[in-house]
Amino acid sequence: MTITERNGVGSPAGPRRRERFGFVAAVVSLVGVFVASGAPIPLYERYRSAGGLSTADLSLAAVSYFIAVMSTLIVLGRISDHLGRRPVGLAAVILAAAGCLTLLDVTGLPVLVAGRVLHGVACGLGSSAIAAYAVDLAPRKPTWLAAAAPAGAPLVGLTIGAVGSGALAEHAPAPALTPHLTATVLLTVCAALLLASPDPVTWRPGVLTSLRPKVLVPASIRPLLPAAVAVFCGTWALGGFYQAFSPTIAAHDLGTSDALVAGIVFASFMAPYALGGPLTGRLAPLTAQRTGIVVFALAVAGIVAGLYTGTIALVIACGVVAATGQGAAFTGTLHALLARVEPTERAGLMSTVYLVSYGGAALPSLIAGRLAGAGLELSEIAIGYAGLATLAAVIVLTRPRLLGTSDQPWRLPRQVAGGGTGPSGELPVRRGSR
Repeated sequence: MTITERNGVGSPAGPRRRERFGFVAAVVSLVGVFVASGAPIPLYERYRSAGGLSTADLSLAAVSYFIAVMSTLIVLGRISDHLGRRPVGLAAVILAAAGCLTLLDVTGLPVLVAGRVLHGVACGLGSSAIAAYAVDLAPRKPTWLAAAAPAGAPLVGLTIGAVGSGALAEHAPAPALTPHLTATVLLTVCAALLLASPDPVTWRPGVLTSLRPKVLVPASIRPLLPAAVAVFCGTWALGGFYQAFSPTIAAHDLGTSDALVAGIVFASFMAPYALGGPLTGRLAPLTAQRTGIVVFALAVAGIVAGLYTGTIALVIACGVVAATGQGAAFTGTLHALLARVEPTERAGLMSTVYLVSYGGAALPSLIAGRLAGAGLELSEIAIGYAGLATLAAVIVLTRPRLLGTSDQPWRLPRQVAGGGTGPSGELPVRRGSR
């Protein structure tokens, strides 16, 4: 039963159209929040030169963003299960716009950190509430879309934000203002789309209880955690490296401070992520996870080789391959996890997934910033990231039974207003679970 049918409004075709509209609005809004988050990244080199910031300061700004995201996921990750997806999604969009407006005049590290913290809170709410919003309203076909869309939207948004910001910073008037103002306009459109969308979750009591810090790990997914954590941490760690150091790579290895080039270096790792889900959509989750993580680990080794030899073409090419592998591994893992939880647990699960992912990015970024401040070259720092990728691949390959052996993609339960599943939303039968 669809949302509107439950409420007795309209014909079956009408509710389905509204749900599809809501799904598109949720995905666009999730992309928009991360567009705003990605916009400052190619400007870091300008902030460094104009505001007297160091490479370690830029790494600190990235870490402050990660900490804000993680804190939000722990405290506010389940609040949309009680207030509804739409109001929490709107809050994420508004906070992202506030972060953009804060960064209109970066005069030093405190302003940069403040803007990144606002973006972090927005992305934390987006990664839980808006991501669950998209899963709730996702169409039944193609089956991989429910996992691929919320998994890929953040990195697609970061890519658009970074490349778009770099282009505007180089070729548009008021280069320090235009990227953030453009992102603010996009977020205004996202807010309008969300306001016009149906909400699959009605208000229910327990809001204050949901604010108690908690990491949701349903019993049904606990056997999957070792491989899942390895995938999330191993792949997102490299994303943190690119977020902090892509402008530095462009400046040192390409000899340019062009913000557009910095954005392209960043995008070479982020954009191809979206290919991973569609390319492996017909594979079983186990196959997608294992194939993706092996490709990722090999590509990271190629990135290290490119940095050592100063071959930027190799760095970019291997970044593209690594991102595609990450998309396959992450989407396969997320699809398997979503198939094993109830619809009312989705926001909490998405919070946990992104909490682990951001934690996997934040700690290595903090260590890398300290090492960069101590004088280590990026090529030397990158060896640590290659080690993490290799470790992740070893963990996944040595636990081959964790995601099941079905040759068919998992079918997700359907969310309806007030929680629960629709008549076609029964949980999938899992081999070996009886």
